[in-house]
Amino acid sequence: MNQTKELVNSIIKGLQEKKGKNIVAVDLTKISGAICEYMVIGEGNTPTQVSALSDSVWDFVRKEAHEKPLSVDGYQQASWIGMDYGTVLVHIFLPGQRQFYNLENLWADSTIDKIPDLD
Repeated sequence: MNQTKELVNSIIKGLQEKKGKNIVAVDLTKISGAICEYMVIGEGNTPTQVSALSDSVWDFVRKEAHEKPLSVDGYQQASWIGMDYGTVLVHIFLPGQRQFYNLENLWADSTIDKIPDLD
């Protein structure tokens, strides 16, 4: 497994650890001009959960992939938190924000894998 796929799997584990919902992995490797290779999108029910999801992703990626994000944005309001790992972008939304931005539709010509929720 290559390093980027390992990173994606660590991100997904971090989201699942804190009960992230509606997680998808968007494979952009076949899209010319894409800003990254993968996007992982998930959501939390409250700003507190969105923050906890971000913290969990940070911890899992640090332990498993030995990487830190290049930048993190949106942590103060926590209605959307974006984490940039270079080849992978992570978007953690509140449900209303996710519907508004509708990133899956924006990249509809990519391969989108839905990750089952852990209940």
